[in-house]
Amino acid sequence: MQIHVVRRGESLWQIARSYGADLNQIIVVNELQNPNMLIVGQALVIPEVNQEYVVQAGDNLWTIANRFGVSVQELAAVNNITNPSLIFVGDMLELPYSIHQVRLGETLWGIAETFGVTINQILQVNNIANPSFIYPGQTLRIPIAEKTVTEINAYSTQINEQGSQEVFTIGRHLTYLSPFMYSIQTDGSITEMQEEPLLEAARATNVSPLLVITNFQEGNFSSDLVATILRNPSLQETLITNILEEIRTKGYTGLNIDFEYVYPEDRENYNAFLRRVVARLHPEGLSVSTALAPKESGEMEGLLYEAHDYAEHGEIVDFVILMTYEWGWAGGRPRAIAPINKVRDVLDYAITVIPRNKIMMGVPLYGRDWEIPWVEGTLARTISPQEAVDLAARYGVAIQYDDTSQAPYFRYVDEAGQEHEVWFEDARSMQVKYDTMKDYGLRGASYWSLANPFPQNWPVLQDNFNVRKW
Repeated sequence: MQIHVVRRGESLWQIARSYGADLNQIIVVNELQNPNMLIVGQALVIPEVNQEYVVQAGDNLWTIANRFGVSVQELAAVNNITNPSLIFVGDMLELPYSIHQVRLGETLWGIAETFGVTINQILQVNNIANPSFIYPGQTLRIPIAEKTVTEINAYSTQINEQGSQEVFTIGRHLTYLSPFMYSIQTDGSITEMQEEPLLEAARATNVSPLLVITNFQEGNFSSDLVATILRNPSLQETLITNILEEIRTKGYTGLNIDFEYVYPEDRENYNAFLRRVVARLHPEGLSVSTALAPKESGEMEGLLYEAHDYAEHGEIVDFVILMTYEWGWAGGRPRAIAPINKVRDVLDYAITVIPRNKIMMGVPLYGRDWEIPWVEGTLARTISPQEAVDLAARYGVAIQYDDTSQAPYFRYVDEAGQEHEVWFEDARSMQVKYDTMKDYGLRGASYWSLANPFPQNWPVLQDNFNVRKW
C-alpha cells in the first residue's frame, strides 16, 4: 500500500497508471463516490499490485485465493479472518505471497534483503533445495515480511444493528471492542445496555469485548457520583459484584474503567478501588484497564488530570488507554483533534512512569467543522473523515496539511456566506500516528470511536501491523 496526495490537474486514471495500479481497486478501497472529482491535497490509498487485493462485488474468499494461487486457509490466516464468509466489498486483503521474477545478476540474498524476509523463508515456500540455484526469468513467491504485532481497541457508541454490521466489517482489525457504556449508580448498581448485537459481531470476528463503566450522569461526567463510590469500600464491593455478574452474563473478557473529572482528593481512593477490582477480576481470567486523561507531567493541574495517577495505574492494571485526542474539542478554537506534537508530549511523560507494553495510544476517527471567526460558547460539528473530504469537494476547496500537528485541514464558505474551518484525519495523519506507536514501542492503539466512516484507516493499519487476537 502507498499513499498518494492529489496534485492540481491530476486524474484518477493518471494516478493509477503512474503506480501501475488497478483503477477500480483505488476507487473501491477509498470509497470514492465520484472518481472524476478529486480534490487537490486529498490523500488516496493505492493498493500494491500482486501484494494486496481489494474485495469487489461478487467476490468470495475462495475465488480470490484461486485467482492468486494460494489456499483459502493461507489467505484467511494472514488477514485475521475467522469466518471465510465474512469478507466485504472495499476490504483490502493482503496476499500471503508476492511474485518476483529473477533478473540477471540477482542473488537469493539480495532478493531476501529487498523484500525484508529471510533466505530460508524464500527457500521453503518455493521448495528450493540449493540456494545458489536460481536463474534469470525464474518466478519466485516471496512471503510477506513480518510486521510489528499490536493490539487495537475500539470504543463503539452505536449500540444497534448498524454498529453490529460495522464490527462484522472491520472486526478482523480489532483486538478489543468496548461498547460505550455502563454508568455506575450511587447504590453500587450499574445501568443497563442492550448491546447484544455488538457482542455477537465481536464473537464472530474473534474480538475480545471489554465492559466499559463510567461516572456519566445526566449528560456529564459526575465528580460527585464517582466520589460516592470511591469513598465507600462497601459500595465498591457491591459495584464490583454487579460488574462481575454482567460480565459473566454477557461474555465480556475484561473491564475498562473510564472515570473522568475525579476530585483530586480521591486520587488514592481511586487507586485503592483499582486494587480491589484487580483482586476480584484477575482470578477469573479477566483483564482490567483504565482510560486516562492526556497528562504531560505528574504535576499537571485541573480536575480532569490530578486524580489520574499514571504510575499507580501503570502498576495496578493490565493496560491503560491514554485519551490523546480532543485538543481540537467541540467547544474550543479550531485546531487538530490529535496534533502529533502534543500526543508525543504526553507519551514522553507516560513512558517514564508506565511500562510501554501497557500503553494504548488514543486515536480519533473523526474530525470537526468550526464556524469562524470562532466565538466562545459556540460548538463545532463533529464529522467523519469521509464527510470532511466530501465537504471539500462540495465547496471546491483544496485540502491543506499542517506539518506541526501532522493533520489535514481546509476552509470553505457555505451558501449563507459563513466561513468554516475543518480539521480531520486522513491516510497521512494515520500513518504518522502508527509510526509514533512503533517509535515508542507501545502496546497498541485505542480508537474513539466507531460509527465515523473512515475507509482509509483500515488498509493503513494493516500495512503497518499484525493485530493480535486473544
